[in-house]
Amino acid sequence: MLSYALRRIAGLVPTLFVLLTLSFFIIRLAPGGPFDQEQALPASIRANLDAAYGLDQPLLTQYGRYLGGVVRGDLGPSFRFKDFRVTELIGAGLPLSLTIGGAATLLALLLGVPLGVYAAWRANSWPARALMNFSLLGVVLPGYVTGPVLALVFGIYWPLFRVGGYEPGDPSFLVLPVVTLALPVIAYLAQLTRSSMLEVLQSNFIRTARAKGLDARMLLFRHALRPALIPVVSYLGPAVAFIITGSLVVETVFGLPGSGRYLVQGALNRDYTLVMGMIIVYGVFTLICNLLADLLYGWLDPRVRLS
Repeated sequence: MLSYALRRIAGLVPTLFVLLTLSFFIIRLAPGGPFDQEQALPASIRANLDAAYGLDQPLLTQYGRYLGGVVRGDLGPSFRFKDFRVTELIGAGLPLSLTIGGAATLLALLLGVPLGVYAAWRANSWPARALMNFSLLGVVLPGYVTGPVLALVFGIYWPLFRVGGYEPGDPSFLVLPVVTLALPVIAYLAQLTRSSMLEVLQSNFIRTARAKGLDARMLLFRHALRPALIPVVSYLGPAVAFIITGSLVVETVFGLPGSGRYLVQGALNRDYTLVMGMIIVYGVFTLICNLLADLLYGWLDPRVRLS
């Protein structure tokens, strides 16, 4: 297991390097620049700004300097937010984004997997069928639709939770954003767990266990649940990455000062370093989530480690 984990960790570095390189050149070669305005700046001011931010250097020189800064942990100055480094901006918004994403992930796991197990165990009952039909709504409805609907119902017509802004220490601001982020993942986890569990429950070793008179709970949780979770774990890596990065829409809908607003403002204002910083942060989170999912997958299925 250790050698398998080391091989997977070693594969992260070249992947992140390719992501950084492609993102850098795509952003720099795109039309427009950080100092382009409706009214063009005087040539002398434009030249001074380009020299101050190193934009007057050849593109490969800019890439080398940026890559060296990333290795040292410096993502450069923001072009839009004067006197701020990109690391300072990310550090200001990322904790809130991680809080929302982490809570949404936990909620999705606590509800999605048990609901899927129940729907498989009671597959022919009307509550299980109703549950699966209802979960389809959660799969197809995006966050920018469910977020305003939840805010309207539970924030205005039935004012149980706050619907906008954020005050540190008041968790009521986070309830609706967390639920909005978690709903599609809960629905998909329930569907995936149900189909996987049904397949396992129809396998030969489960029939043999039933023929031996094994207790139903032991049959379900000790013998069927572990193999049924293998496809669920495969989905969890990209799902967690989606929840963390998907908070961008939710933060915009509920007016939360998370890191997502910096990505939007950076893209709108051609803030090269800020956009690159957010891409690197989201890329690292995505790679880490996939790594953890692969390690958990290898623990559940030894054949993966041996291969």
